[in-house]
Amino acid sequence: MGRLFGTDGVRGVANKELTADLAFKIGRAGAYVLSQNAGAAHKPKILVGKDTRISGDMLESALAAGICSVGAEVVMLGVVPTPAVAHLVGKYGADAGVVISASHNSFEYNGIKFFNGEGYKLSDAVEAQIEAIILDNVGGPDALPTHADIGRCSVLDTAVSDYIAHAKSVVDCDLSGISVVMDCANGANSNVAPAAMESLGAKVTAMHTSPDGININNGCGSTHIGKLADYIKQNPGIDIGIAFDGDADRMLAVDENGIPVNGDEIMMIIGTYLKAQGKLKNDTIAATVMSNLGFFIAAKAEGINAIQTAVGDRYVLEAMLENGYSLGGEDSGHIILLEHNTTGDGLVSALMLISIMKKTGKKLSELKSVVKILPQVLVNAKVSNEVKAKLSANTALQQEIAKVEVELAGNGRVLIRPSGTEPVVRVMIEGNDKTIIEARARMLADMIENAVG
Repeated sequence: MGRLFGTDGVRGVANKELTADLAFKIGRAGAYVLSQNAGAAHKPKILVGKDTRISGDMLESALAAGICSVGAEVVMLGVVPTPAVAHLVGKYGADAGVVISASHNSFEYNGIKFFNGEGYKLSDAVEAQIEAIILDNVGGPDALPTHADIGRCSVLDTAVSDYIAHAKSVVDCDLSGISVVMDCANGANSNVAPAAMESLGAKVTAMHTSPDGININNGCGSTHIGKLADYIKQNPGIDIGIAFDGDADRMLAVDENGIPVNGDEIMMIIGTYLKAQGKLKNDTIAATVMSNLGFFIAAKAEGINAIQTAVGDRYVLEAMLENGYSLGGEDSGHIILLEHNTTGDGLVSALMLISIMKKTGKKLSELKSVVKILPQVLVNAKVSNEVKAKLSANTALQQEIAKVEVELAGNGRVLIRPSGTEPVVRVMIEGNDKTIIEARARMLADMIENAVG
């Protein structure tokens, strides 16, 4: 992880940590680095999209000014899902794309995330180049363009309709007879997902589709799925609920009984279906170390190879590209269907899931029964970033972790993971008895805090 860029772009409180000045610098440096291979006679073209946060307009203007200052052209997409930007970069032959969003975080945060000309997130090496220009004044342009060489801004009015058409191409059947309730998190999918679903014949009830700049992810969406679950319990006859996050690159589901369905379960439903169709490349799903042990047990039973990566959809994608896998994702609902998009895509994942229900004639509760999710407990131990690296050398802590693993006797696991974005160490334990694993997780978290305190 770099000095500016975290695991998913540059993030911070808007106008405090992520200022207009920083956005300008990121736009200038990013456009310069990403356009180096464009050629002298070609003006680089960069697409810019955003979610519904109040700070989006401010950051969009500053970012665009930075991009134009090095002679690149800006194409404004307006409010669109993150995966729409990744798709449209390729469709329109752009040199790069930028998303202004802080994903599932509350409205006061915002972020800036780049995609290269192929629609993939930037590598660590490219991010380091951008950081060097901004923080060290190393490797930037020798001179800025003037006269007719300064960049311009234009607006693409068809961004939403183009993306909807692409997302719908995933489905090879109509969705008539399926009743769907969608929680759009007052985010980027508010005017996108309901329209796509309805045009395919589904009966759609849409929730949280009135963004006002500050209500994105506020008690709604994939991070607050309880409201969607309660709605389905109180309104019989709904086949499935879908919850997106603010920038719509992830989704979670709720079955017809009002029971949440997480990313692991969704990946396994899609994976087993694709395998049966001979379309799961290498019979493999790429998941992270945070995926539930039940997911890996189910994969083995279904003859699917489930590999583990570091936490973060960028690392899942790297494994997929390196090894030729077609499906991967995270338990949080970032699901990558590489045949259809280069990043997590909530709408595409939702359409794939619902089409499987339609084509198999099975209820979501039946489809998800392929996975038995083990109880999982996650406790955060608060420590300073400086001392995280010392934990692996703490003999007493390592011995206690080993004792807990022996106690689980192969029916659970312990994962200790320093956060890449917060001053915490995450203690995750899975096992059959939730009471026991809660006590053990709290004990290990206390031990970590005391060990470094």
